Amino acid sequence: MPASAGESRTGATPPADAPSSTRSDIDAFLARAKATAPATGGARGRLIFALDATMSRQPTWDKASHIQGEMFAEAAAVGGLDMQLVYFRGFGECRASKWLSDGARLGDMMSRIDCRAGRTQISKVLARALDETRKSPVQALVYVGDAMEENIDLLGERAGQLGMLRVPIFIFQERRDPAATRAFAEMARLSKGAHLTLDGASGAELARLLKAVAVYAAGGVTALSDRSAKGDGGARLLLEKLS
Repeated sequence: MPASAGESRTGATPPADAPSSTRSDIDAFLARAKATAPATGGARGRLIFALDATMSRQPTWDKASHIQGEMFAEAAAVGGLDMQLVYFRGFGECRASKWLSDGARLGDMMSRIDCRAGRTQISKVLARALDETRKSPVQALVYVGDAMEENIDLLGERAGQLGMLRVPIFIFQERRDPAATRAFAEMARLSKGAHLTLDGASGAELARLLKAVAVYAAGGVTALSDRSAKGDGGARLLLEKLS
């Protein structure tokens, strides 16, 4: 069922017992990555990075843009990873970039996106991931958003299909919207991915986790070991969970 009026992004009131993710949640997220190791068969890895660019994300957009730009740069530095940027906003607008390995170009694209009022279009993101995977394997889908205003059964069906194709969804949730939390947790479960809820004070954790997932998708444990040896805290944390 679509989110009810009481669960919309403008009217949702998070319950008192809906805290942001704790250290144990982050550990669980990283442990989940252990079970979703990329299997590229020697080919370049492929990672879809999807964003909710609707107006509710405007307050955190500049910070998120900087963090996500760092992720692109880190992944490109490792090599062996092609990334596609997908975002939705406004009235039915959902766009996807070409597959690129140049983190600077992706970061530039990100810097030129502005938030526009509209409803979520997560189902289109999942459909895009399915289409791309059927053409050539995709190692992971990363999604950053804060709301869900769609049919949760359709989202669950598509997430389950991605799980069958071995494409885990790593979901990073801003704010504590209860409808989004329920949907995102179910999408992660069905795709054999992971869901992490972050608040405004968790930007550093988000940056570390995004970069670690990107590096892992690009080069697996070897790449993480190299980054850890150079002092990358996110890579070291993820590597500990893989040992």
